[in-house]
Amino acid sequence: MASRSLSPSLTPCLWITVSVVCVCLQLLCGHVACGDAQNAREVILLDSKAQQTDLEWISYPPNGWEEISGLDENYTPIRTYQVCQVMEPNQNNWLRTNWIEKGDAQRIFVELKFTLRDCNSLPGVVGTCKETFNLYYQETDSEVGRSLRENQYVKIDTIAADESFTQGDLGERKMKLNTEERIIGPLSRRGFYLAFQDVGACIALVSVKVYYKKCWSIIENLATFPDTVTGSEFSSLVEVEGVCVSDAEEEADNSPKMHCSAQGEWLVPIGKCICKAGFHQKGDSCEPCGRGFYKSSSQDLQCSRCPAHSFNDLEGSWRCDCEDGYYRAFSDPPSVACTRPPSAPQNLVYNINQTSVSLEWNPPADTGGRNDVTYRVICRRCTWEPEECVPCGPNVGFSPAQSGLVDTFVTMMDLLAHANYTFEVEAVNGVSDLSRTQRLFAAVSIATGQAAPSQVSQVIKEKVQQRSIQLSWQEPQQPNGVITEYEIKYYEKDQKDRVYSTVRSKSTSATVNNLKPSTAYVFQIRAFTEAGYGTYCPRLEITTKEEATGRMNPVIIIAVVAVAGTIILVFMVFGFIIGRRYALAVKFPGTKTYIDPETYEDPNRAVHQFAKELDASCIKIERVIGAGEFGEVCSGRLKLPGKREVSVAIKTLKVGYTEKQRRDFLCEASIMGQFDHPNVVHLEGVVTRGKPVMIVIEYMENGSLDSFLRKHDGQFTVIQLVGMLRGIAAGMRYLSDMGYVHRDLAARNILVNSNLVCKVSDFGLSRVIDDDPEAVYTTTGGKIPVRWTAPEAIQFRKFTSASDVWSYGIVMWEVMSYGERPYWDMSNQDVIKAIEEGYRLPAPMDCPPGLHQLMLDCWQKDRAERPKFDQIVGILDKMIRNPNTLKTPVGTCTRPISPLLDQSTPDFTTFRSVGEWLEAIKMERYRDNFTAAGYGSLESVARIHSVCFDKLFLLTKHCIWDHLLSGFSSIKAIM
Repeated sequence: MASRSLSPSLTPCLWITVSVVCVCLQLLCGHVACGDAQNAREVILLDSKAQQTDLEWISYPPNGWEEISGLDENYTPIRTYQVCQVMEPNQNNWLRTNWIEKGDAQRIFVELKFTLRDCNSLPGVVGTCKETFNLYYQETDSEVGRSLRENQYVKIDTIAADESFTQGDLGERKMKLNTEERIIGPLSRRGFYLAFQDVGACIALVSVKVYYKKCWSIIENLATFPDTVTGSEFSSLVEVEGVCVSDAEEEADNSPKMHCSAQGEWLVPIGKCICKAGFHQKGDSCEPCGRGFYKSSSQDLQCSRCPAHSFNDLEGSWRCDCEDGYYRAFSDPPSVACTRPPSAPQNLVYNINQTSVSLEWNPPADTGGRNDVTYRVICRRCTWEPEECVPCGPNVGFSPAQSGLVDTFVTMMDLLAHANYTFEVEAVNGVSDLSRTQRLFAAVSIATGQAAPSQVSQVIKEKVQQRSIQLSWQEPQQPNGVITEYEIKYYEKDQKDRVYSTVRSKSTSATVNNLKPSTAYVFQIRAFTEAGYGTYCPRLEITTKEEATGRMNPVIIIAVVAVAGTIILVFMVFGFIIGRRYALAVKFPGTKTYIDPETYEDPNRAVHQFAKELDASCIKIERVIGAGEFGEVCSGRLKLPGKREVSVAIKTLKVGYTEKQRRDFLCEASIMGQFDHPNVVHLEGVVTRGKPVMIVIEYMENGSLDSFLRKHDGQFTVIQLVGMLRGIAAGMRYLSDMGYVHRDLAARNILVNSNLVCKVSDFGLSRVIDDDPEAVYTTTGGKIPVRWTAPEAIQFRKFTSASDVWSYGIVMWEVMSYGERPYWDMSNQDVIKAIEEGYRLPAPMDCPPGLHQLMLDCWQKDRAERPKFDQIVGILDKMIRNPNTLKTPVGTCTRPISPLLDQSTPDFTTFRSVGEWLEAIKMERYRDNFTAAGYGSLESVARIHSVCFDKLFLLTKHCIWDHLLSGFSSIKAIM
């Protein structure tokens, strides 16, 4: 644009032109580097000072804004615009920039540098002089030509000077440069124009700079963040996802992010990247681990040196390879040193017990650098020729196991007698199966000794008579020694209790006498050697012949009976005399008598005679259901060959037992093994040749009777309860007939199966037990469960079937009261005293009189007057068949009951008031308690339940009333 000629009227403009040039020169010489960005975060779109040629902005009207030139200190020309039409009114001068393309910017900064003349310093100026100008913008997608329409522009602001200059300033060269910055946004189109409106000021635009801000690319936390344009608002933060540098990866669930502020600064870093396995961080990059180093995980910070016996020859390794002869298990982390298989076990020794072999050894001298050493045993049966060996097969048992052994011992069972075996014991660890080297093991060759014989075979019935059967059989295929005798076990097939008898024979034939005519019998035979009894052969069923129908001569019958009677009488007298002298027991054929295991010199022989030895592999323990005296009680499954799988309960002997504890533990099995009755818990067998030692019994789903009744309080009919009592009585009748005294008959020792069948269990008090929680009254020889024990057993330790009958009466009371504690919370000493004074437990609630009378019969002080179990079963059978008998007491004893038992309902006819009655029973001090509880009349007292009265008398008698009454606000709570 051509400069206009100067005239006197334009003197102010000339002065401004000179001023502008000087100002720009001064700026160039020291204050600011003209044309450069003031901040590294700025992206400049327009800078008028950086352009050395004409700006060629649009001026309207043409005589308004004027472009002028100047020089800096380097004589570089700069372009400025000025206007100073202060002498003329109604000024409206516009100046528009060229079209500015905004790029990615949404928020634009406009920086203006200008000078402005003070109106007061201008001589002859009228009132139209201004000291401000206006700033506008227009958004467009492209250039719109050189036309300028005021109504298309949007006003940004009115710009005023902070400082203005006067005529004197020019002479003193004091330049007063104003800088103002304004913001445009948000912008949505491709570009825009800026426009300046002058309305009568004397002003010079020294420079116009247009820019936007961005956050420049950066590497932070091993993530690269690209150039990012700031947001459209002053307070906005732009979230930017980072990209991990080479050989880095995002941290799990923590991807890298940063936020770009409106001022072009990176803020709020979140997450990070980490170097991958095999690489470590150095500055802002990831470098590979050197040779001989590794980094197994990106979570590790630094590379580590290869562990012992490993190496690598490559950079960037995540693990190190093992040296020859060394290995790393699949479960070993890369940080673990490479290891090798262990050496052979040391000092292998063995012990032979007939057909069982026990091995013991010491750990290997070299564990290979690992602590997971276990042992496995290889068993081979060999001929007498060398190197002719075959694997032992599945019939050989290993205890505790054949492989995975942690302890340094093992026992092999069920080996063949008189056979050669070779056993190899190998130590293995986590890398043994990876090794290609030769196995190292300790070996021993052993010849077994004698074993129990196998089953007899080919049992034949030679001769069947009315009362006898003759049998013959073949010797076992594997006698394993000299057979000294055979045992024939037999019992009636249809007999419920399955009471069996035995006959012994030295040869392979025998005749069984004293049988019943027309009766089916079951026979089983087993052989005996010095090594013990073998297993019974399969059952053989034979029926005796019918009895002859012909009649004998009566005279002969009488004579025979008389002779037989005389002989029996002589034998009875002789036996009685000999029995008193030598205490010998007489066992009649066809009956079975309980044999005390304590009479055996070797208790182990008693166990193996009465209990079946089970293979531990046939037993599967599933869960622990309780704790016994000697160890845990578990439930599980038993699967014997050729039989269906059954549920069982398993008693285990705890680790670290003594020989006495083992003997006592197996003693119960020796007892149970002699019993075979549907109301006595059945013994399945024992495990004595392995660890742990186990007793396996049938599984009773509903557990102990007392807890079962408490859980189902009031849910059964009286007949159902009587049926349970009948089962218990039948089991005790069977035990009593065998001559066994239980000593600890209580509801807690009765087990209940899923069909509500009750079975007698817990035969522990055949020996003295000192840790029964109920056995708190000590007598000579041990502790006794006082609440269940007969008086003579407490005082004199006289245990008989009669004392078991007393205990059965307490069990009856427990059943009918649904598991209530006998004698409630009385102390044991008070129970003993009350029993001696004639007190007996009252009938439980809703208990029929007939059942309570049977309880009272069982509690007769004279044991001879108590009913026998056979009588009790008969009475209960009658009650079940005819429930009406439950209402009528059917006693078995003739003695009257103690008068104390008749006080269940006091006679009030002789008293005139409650106080008089309390005085008569020596309880007058409780008069206020009865009145406060609402018992002010004898009629109200009479309505108290008879059982409560019975307890009241008992508690009064034994001075416990004060103790129970304390803590209760009402007598009702006690009743």
